[in-house]
Amino acid sequence: MAFIAPAKKAVCLLSGGLDSSTCLALASRDGYACYALSFDYGQRHRIELEAAARIAAAIGVERHIVAKIGLDAFGGSALTDDIDVPKGREADEMSHGIPVTYVPARNTIFLSFALAWAEVLGSADIFIGVNALDYSGYPDCRPEFIEAYERMANLATKAGVEGHTKLKIHTPLLKLSKAEIVKLAHKLGLDFALTHSCYDPDAAGRPCGQCDSCLLRAKGFHEAGIEDR
Repeated sequence: MAFIAPAKKAVCLLSGGLDSSTCLALASRDGYACYALSFDYGQRHRIELEAAARIAAAIGVERHIVAKIGLDAFGGSALTDDIDVPKGREADEMSHGIPVTYVPARNTIFLSFALAWAEVLGSADIFIGVNALDYSGYPDCRPEFIEAYERMANLATKAGVEGHTKLKIHTPLLKLSKAEIVKLAHKLGLDFALTHSCYDPDAAGRPCGQCDSCLLRAKGFHEAGIEDR
């Protein structure tokens, strides 16, 4: 009887949006045993956590954890404070400057939690759906940040120092356009209707259609020639 090696474990950051859901689906397709990690951080679009739960169940992760960390205690962002979410911005506006929807140190904090869980699981792999092309200018989505964080992570953990594992932060969507992400998600069989992208949904969870996230999503589907259900 042939020996079948167990699947490698991976911690996958999952917001419930298009990018993180596609990233999780990709990790699953590539044979990883996926452990999904979401955050209730005081975001105004907390409805995304329902989408994350739907995606995690549909893909069939090993476990899905929602960590409550309350970044709204600090505020400083339109997603965690009483600040209006920008609406109706043109693409060139989105490509300049850092918008008020940036949550200070969010990905630094998220990756710290992912790093801790990966070390407990004995995992050397973390997946995050950051994108440096069609995105809203967030500094913690840049390749320089990911590279620096990966170096730090291998210095900051017992597993890294003792040489048991060399942590890798996977960013498979980093250099893809939103249209390319849509096409990849379609190819992977991701059910778009399960995802949520809007920063400022109404009380029923319906997307506003005008925030940066909604506009970038619509642009991606239009350019990909695929219907967004």
